[in-house]
Amino acid sequence: MQRVLLRMLAVLSLGVAFIGVVTPGLPTTEFVLLAAWAAARSSPALHAWIMRNRLLGPLLAQWQSGRLPRRAKWAATASMTAAGTFAALTIPHRLSVLIIVACMACVLFWLWRKPEP
Repeated sequence: MQRVLLRMLAVLSLGVAFIGVVTPGLPTTEFVLLAAWAAARSSPALHAWIMRNRLLGPLLAQWQSGRLPRRAKWAATASMTAAGTFAALTIPHRLSVLIIVACMACVLFWLWRKPEP
């Protein structure tokens, strides 16, 4: 039963990740990482497909090795800057905006400290 649920989570996460590619504000990377994690624990065939995928595979392999390319770091920085700006312009509750931006700043600090390939 656990394998079935994890496989469903992997497929659902992969679907949401692909939707996130074209939908502003919907994250992609987190869902790809979740899909790879769930597939590794439930479906060797699905995990192998994800790792062989020409778009997802190289980034996931670098992520697993503890390295992240500069291009990915800049993409994350740009998307978080856009999301933070959007939040500041549309959310009237300033404390919420401050918390959102502070969390993104912490993630960016951590992300930029990761070694590059």
